[in-house]
Amino acid sequence: MSEEVKMFIDDAKDKMEKAIKHLEQTLATIRAGRADINILNGVFVDYYSVRTPLNQVSNISTPDAKTIAIQPWEKNMLPVIEKALLAANIGITPVNNGEIIRLIIPALTEERRKELSKQVKHEGENTKVTIRNIRRDLMEELKRMKKEGLAEDLEKNAEAKAQEITDLYTKKCDELLSKKEKDIMTV
Repeated sequence: MSEEVKMFIDDAKDKMEKAIKHLEQTLATIRAGRADINILNGVFVDYYSVRTPLNQVSNISTPDAKTIAIQPWEKNMLPVIEKALLAANIGITPVNNGEIIRLIIPALTEERRKELSKQVKHEGENTKVTIRNIRRDLMEELKRMKKEGLAEDLEKNAEAKAQEITDLYTKKCDELLSKKEKDIMTV
């Protein structure tokens, strides 16, 4: 396989890997009925007039399967963190006892589980579309290279390799989705 073809295939593989990483991050923020600190990834607080991620001003832990504990490093941050949690609209009301903020994760209703399952499927479909688009772009590049003199057997081998990595990343996507759906549907 020519060096240029290998470069395009490696680039497509990197892009597909990034699409899978993005899916993992997105799925981590979808609540699955048990405490997971990743649902707080998008929460920012006003720390001395600087927009700062919550995990940089506090210790976040899960003391049990239904509770997230947030212990600020500075006590004066308790009301600021509480306000940020309410504004973040994560669907959980914070409980502030003056020392620590607790988020009690409510059990998911069957209806909510189905909604979350649909959301997971939607995110997965978006990732698969991204992977297919990366494959399509690679195939177009290979066709362009063939017009410029790339040997037909090299093009066919490269197309087979492109399909192979597309199948691999589509399978990874399906595995992530089924794992997350199982988490959501487990009562």
